[in-house]
Amino acid sequence: MSPEADDQCRQFLEHLHHIRRLSPHTISNYRRDLDQLAHYCDSQQRDSWRELSAVDLRSYISERHRKGIGSRSLQRALSACRSFFRYLQKHQLLENNPAIGLRAPKAARKLPTTLDVDQVSQLLDQPANSWLECRDLAMWEILYSCGLRLSELVQLDLAQLDLQQRQLSVLHGKGNKSRLLPLGRKAVQATRRWLALRPEKAKADESALFVGHRGTRLSARGVQLRLESWRKRLGLPGKLHPHMLRHSFASHVLESSQDLRAVQELLGHSNISTTQVYTHLDFQHLASIYDQAHPRAKKRSDKP
Repeated sequence: MSPEADDQCRQFLEHLHHIRRLSPHTISNYRRDLDQLAHYCDSQQRDSWRELSAVDLRSYISERHRKGIGSRSLQRALSACRSFFRYLQKHQLLENNPAIGLRAPKAARKLPTTLDVDQVSQLLDQPANSWLECRDLAMWEILYSCGLRLSELVQLDLAQLDLQQRQLSVLHGKGNKSRLLPLGRKAVQATRRWLALRPEKAKADESALFVGHRGTRLSARGVQLRLESWRKRLGLPGKLHPHMLRHSFASHVLESSQDLRAVQELLGHSNISTTQVYTHLDFQHLASIYDQAHPRAKKRSDKP
């Protein structure tokens, strides 16, 4: 690609950061997707974004699909392309958006993997025999009590907790959205135990709720490794990752309440269709409710 095309891409990424205020993680994904597209353009001897057609884009997506790139990744790549070309159009650097109307191959919808209530209890009811285990249990309780994403957990600061009111605020969730969440009694108790030990472990100027051995904010990878270590120790089957506690939270709350909108708000989903995946986990229960409640579905004894 020409230096001018590279500069346009750089300006777009700055726009995402300064104007749209997207998260560093999202911007990193945009950058990677656009770099991949630029490499493809170089292979096709396209020097500017104006030279890229819908046929070229379709060929690019097909090529990546043949290389085994998943549907979700391809959908994200097309979304990045659409946003970028829309930005170029707005600044009169492009006449048409070649990504409009293009769709990535559909993938079979995978149901989220969850723990059952007994497995969650097995994890959370363990005794804490060290400061690390005390910290870990507070993290697991908060993940399951609030349905947090891993990124939201590691970004938590002390100021976001209100243990008196039993609530927690997420300031920069997905899409840079904020939400206020209730904090369960068990999570409050576990957090108080951790906070009693934290001053001995955290650096004086560290604002993070959860810190590691160096006294600084714990990384997402550190949380993943600790949870997998707990899984092995407890003998839980399969793999255990932090998002499974979020999935378990959503599934268990929906199963008990049947309130899809409330679960949507708690999870911070922009679209309720994202939340609806959890209804499939409890379809038999929903079908039973339907049979009991719907006037045309109630079973009647056949009479001659």
